[in-house]
Amino acid sequence: MQIQNETVAIVTGAADGIGWATAQRLAADGYHVALLDLRGEAVSARAVELGSAHIGLACDVTSEASVTAAIASVMVKFGRIDVLINNAGISDQTGSTLEQNVEAFDRVLAVHLRGTFLMSQSVAKVMLAAEPAQGRGRGSIVNLGSIASTIGLPSRNAYSAAKAGVLGMTRAMASEWARAGIRVNAVAPGYVRTALVAELERTGVVDAKRIAHRTPMGRMAEPAEIAEAIAFLASPKASYITGAVLPVDGGWTAFGAPESALPDIIA
Repeated sequence: MQIQNETVAIVTGAADGIGWATAQRLAADGYHVALLDLRGEAVSARAVELGSAHIGLACDVTSEASVTAAIASVMVKFGRIDVLINNAGISDQTGSTLEQNVEAFDRVLAVHLRGTFLMSQSVAKVMLAAEPAQGRGRGSIVNLGSIASTIGLPSRNAYSAAKAGVLGMTRAMASEWARAGIRVNAVAPGYVRTALVAELERTGVVDAKRIAHRTPMGRMAEPAEIAEAIAFLASPKASYITGAVLPVDGGWTAFGAPESALPDIIA
């Protein structure tokens, strides 16, 4: 079955966290959503939760063959792609730079940076071959940056490099495809209440109370709050925005004073 008169979105890393929240938000906006994740069974179950208008597909975004196969499956099902959300990501290794290993470094770059490139390249081929739609052009791509894209987080070398690279690639692709009718933007979240962050908190890597105190808004974000920003950039409401990076970090990157300058958090 091909859907010719509806909008179709792909969300990578859609089994949980920001990806799942984004898939839910886009589905609520009337998109047919293709949920992609390395964990095929988990993402298929998520698609079932959303309903029969959506599909879940196993996809390794670091593999060109896997990406190509997933995009082909989306096209068989829906016949078009209007939006791509490059959300797939993994945590980086912790500890001293001198103790880090290159294999783990390469894996983080592969998922965040190579994955964003491969997905964007494959989807852009489909978008560029399509007729532009009123108010939408040929499509919209939203990438996931981070506060680590622009500020220093000690020892988080691979993650910082990958997320900085995502912003550079966002601007490059936006400039290349703007006149063809494809917009490319990024959101840059701060700390978000995901299962991954909860695990980092449990293992002592993340101190949630210190993060909340350092954040001007006094708390972490919820995944749904990041999804709202993503949905905006993907939509025709952002029709004149491309090459932009939208911080969604509770004021983290705007704040430059000592932490003591912040008032106590009001519960």
